[in-house]
Amino acid sequence: MACPTQFICKALRSVGLVLFYYVFSIGITFYNKWLMKDFHFPLFMTLVHLVIIFCFSTLTRFAMQCWMGKPRVTLPWKVYLSKVAPTALATALDIGLSNWSFLFITISLYTMTKSSAVLFILFFSLVFKLEEPNPFLILVVLLITSGLFMFTLKSTQFNLEGFIMVLLASFIGGIRWTLTQVLMQKAELGLQNPIDTMYHLQPLMFLGLFPLFLLNEGLSVSTTEKLFRVSELSHLLYSLLTLSVGGMLAFGLGFSEFLLVSRTSSLTLSIAGIFKEVCTLLLAVEFMGDKMSTVNWLGFAVCLSGISLHIGLKTYYNKVRDNPDLELPLLQTKDYYCGDTNDEEEHEILY
Repeated sequence: MACPTQFICKALRSVGLVLFYYVFSIGITFYNKWLMKDFHFPLFMTLVHLVIIFCFSTLTRFAMQCWMGKPRVTLPWKVYLSKVAPTALATALDIGLSNWSFLFITISLYTMTKSSAVLFILFFSLVFKLEEPNPFLILVVLLITSGLFMFTLKSTQFNLEGFIMVLLASFIGGIRWTLTQVLMQKAELGLQNPIDTMYHLQPLMFLGLFPLFLLNEGLSVSTTEKLFRVSELSHLLYSLLTLSVGGMLAFGLGFSEFLLVSRTSSLTLSIAGIFKEVCTLLLAVEFMGDKMSTVNWLGFAVCLSGISLHIGLKTYYNKVRDNPDLELPLLQTKDYYCGDTNDEEEHEILY
């Protein structure tokens, strides 16, 4: 039986990791929204983030290799293109459309709509047979759908174009996390460690998003005075600095997710995600001027109840199967990367 001191230390560690995760998760949402007010190139911003994440992943892999004294996994080209490419394309479109939507909608509508990704994750997990059919899933779908409808009903800050973008991103996010789970659970690929997964995903994500960037922002970015036609060096340095901060937040988000789930459980991350939604909405109303009616708040509560029911059901059925830890990719619906790992991999990443 653990002594009170050990329990308190474990509780404080869990709280600290949750707060660490909140800093990056909430921070990148508000930071991207703030940046989009003056920098109207969300796809270019996403491409810069991908480059920064790849660089940090490469440096982290090198440090891990030097510390552990053994090489990291590197997939051959044939396996890389056939196995990783679908996940990379889905991830790139999910993140790109999510960032693009900040040009049109408020943080509160973005947060609420992205919560609907659980519906699409459930659908694709049933298609890929990662989730067993359950009659309670119908109730989960009804709660989340009705909550989303109530939240958007008579909203004074509703924007159809941005709403469709986030809804499409949520749909693609369902494919993304399902494929990510399949990718990370294939032991023969050796991508159980999220750092290795991030390292392999970023180049293909960049290539997948680049044509969309050229089509929509290529000419505008090449002629903007904020970047390539800058008149003062200070303006260019400011733009690069603000973009780099967002990239570091994106990498920190993935790293903080992994720390949280590896030192506690994916259930902790899922529950923390619910409270994060509440914190995000409260902060958006208080500091960003988002307006929400009583019906909107009620819809948000109904949607969260559906997500909570889904988490509770997964907890129960995993315990029935003597597998108490939840499968993270099916629960984390709007952030970059995360995953469970064995003790050796956890030891590596913590160093």
